[in-house]
Amino acid sequence: MMHDQSRLTFSDHGAELFAGALAGSLTDLRAALAHLPSEQAGIRIRGIEALRPFLACGGAIGSIAANVLGQRCRPVRAIFFDKTAETNWSLAWHQDRTICVQRRIDMDGFGPWTIKGGMQHVAPPFDLLTRMVTLRAHLDDVPATNAPLLIAPGSHAEGRVPVDVIEQVVSKCGTRVCTADAGDLWLYATPILHASEAASRPAHRRVLQIDFSADELPGGLEWLGV
Repeated sequence: MMHDQSRLTFSDHGAELFAGALAGSLTDLRAALAHLPSEQAGIRIRGIEALRPFLACGGAIGSIAANVLGQRCRPVRAIFFDKTAETNWSLAWHQDRTICVQRRIDMDGFGPWTIKGGMQHVAPPFDLLTRMVTLRAHLDDVPATNAPLLIAPGSHAEGRVPVDVIEQVVSKCGTRVCTADAGDLWLYATPILHASEAASRPAHRRVLQIDFSADELPGGLEWLGV
């Protein structure tokens, strides 16, 4: 596994580190999320007014998404992770393949449907995912011992990767370890293959993960939004 982030670019690898992008507003971001329970591995969130300035196209997080997707992009899903000694999980290699919508409307190309965190999710046509980006805002330091995200650079360009081929694609693309300091932002192509090991020296690892899209959904489907 390689730890060198400096050569990763979004255009070439589907991932890029924006060091210190939140350094000046980290206190406000932590305060906006302070009311969330810490004993859960991942919490799907929406309707937190204090987050909106960060996620707008001119905000510290939203501006990075807008640089890739344009000014019409918007936050469409948010998850708050806090991996601690009590919630020290691991996650096998996978692609994120679902979006969050207001209500179920059956149509070709969308499915299966699932409820996660009380919210309606669906797997859309894969090409929609290829036009999305994911931002991970780090509220704590994430050294190699505190379960940084692992990615397979360039794997987002492989299309929908069947489960039985994932290890082969990871082997071909290689693995990078996405360490971070508090206040750093990581930008990813949403379909990039990624994984996470359990922390070897667990501490707080609070991460706000936001998916952005500039697409309108077809057939009356509407993004639930953040």
